[in-house]
Amino acid sequence: MKNVNDPNHIQIETPDAARRRVLQMLGVASVAGALPAFSFAQPTAKVNTTNLAITDTEVTVGQLHSSTGTMAISETGSIQAEQLAIDQINAMGGILGRKIKVIKEDGASDWPTFAEKSKKLLINDRCAAVFGCWTSASRKAVLPVFEKENGLLYYPTFYEGLEQSKNVIYTGQEATQQILYSLDWAKKEKGAKSFFLIGSDYIWPRTSMKIARKHIENFQKGSVVGEEYYPLGSTNFGSLMNKIKLKKPDCIFAAVVGGSNVAFYKALKAAGIIGSKQLLVTLSVTEDEMTGVGGENFAGFYSSMKYFQTLDNPNNKKFVEAFKAKYGKDAVIGDVTQAGYLGPWLWKAAVEKAGSFDVDKVVAASETGIELTTAPEGYVKLDKNHHLWSKSRIAMGMPDGTFKVVSESPELIKPDPFPKGYQ
Repeated sequence: MKNVNDPNHIQIETPDAARRRVLQMLGVASVAGALPAFSFAQPTAKVNTTNLAITDTEVTVGQLHSSTGTMAISETGSIQAEQLAIDQINAMGGILGRKIKVIKEDGASDWPTFAEKSKKLLINDRCAAVFGCWTSASRKAVLPVFEKENGLLYYPTFYEGLEQSKNVIYTGQEATQQILYSLDWAKKEKGAKSFFLIGSDYIWPRTSMKIARKHIENFQKGSVVGEEYYPLGSTNFGSLMNKIKLKKPDCIFAAVVGGSNVAFYKALKAAGIIGSKQLLVTLSVTEDEMTGVGGENFAGFYSSMKYFQTLDNPNNKKFVEAFKAKYGKDAVIGDVTQAGYLGPWLWKAAVEKAGSFDVDKVVAASETGIELTTAPEGYVKLDKNHHLWSKSRIAMGMPDGTFKVVSESPELIKPDPFPKGYQ
């Protein structure tokens, strides 16, 4: 045996040690597992039998979000997080030996535009996967296109459930994980019995409030004392403030989205409806929206999400550090931003398990229990119904615009997109 101090001695590095050393050099933090394996190229004819945009060195994916319009305040974080994940995957060698090329399209907060751009990404650009949408309206607009063209969409937003498509992987919460958990918390911890429901006027808020009403009236035996909806982009909430003061609900339950949140919470404060006097639980204010809403206008109110930037775990600390290193120290990370980050990693894990980029094979692999052991939110796993098992959390808004988690489900909640008694 040679002496290790011998200058002619060659120390053979194990594959795991080599990967660990390279990842440390790159500063890459993977969410696919404690030590993800580098994947080496296989012949393109073997990994692409359906004419996707794949070469021997590159695989093309799409990003379809609103970078303009009223929803840009919410969707910009998803764009950034998905790109961060893709950059990290590429730094590790890509997927099946191929670097990921991204084609970005702007849905412009307009649902027909989303449908048009999805056709371009799937038919013209032949993307192997698309990461995108935010509102349920945009998802519903592109869904027929993805199902007709057999595309694969990774959708990052909490939503109303009541949907399951072979062509969509849902990385946000569905109703039983977000809506029901938060209503039960409001009743148990705050004694709420009467609720005023408020939302933007499209499918997600209306369906969410339909589910909320059924839960309040049929399961909690409480009451709904008001229900109001406002068009996307609305800024006039003066008459609503008067209705809230008249009805005096134990809890305001809100699903106002996008730029309207700024005007909504400013109107609440101006009317003297503040967190120290009124319980409010929202399904739609994350750190992303807080940049516009302002901590001073939201302080003392509560958000129901599965992820908050302040989560104290090693996975999240690495993620936040990497995100801020790329987008600036003042960048913030909300629930949908984190769920967007999971999309490329879930796709990578499924592609490598399938040994192919073909959508049918990737979907089949996704239904066998893909896990992310180091996701920023904590361990998650993909159910065969294409939704994630995740924890639910309630957090209070702080004056500085951050959130303080006050409640967390003890276990992962199994996704149930079609709960009995709510359809």
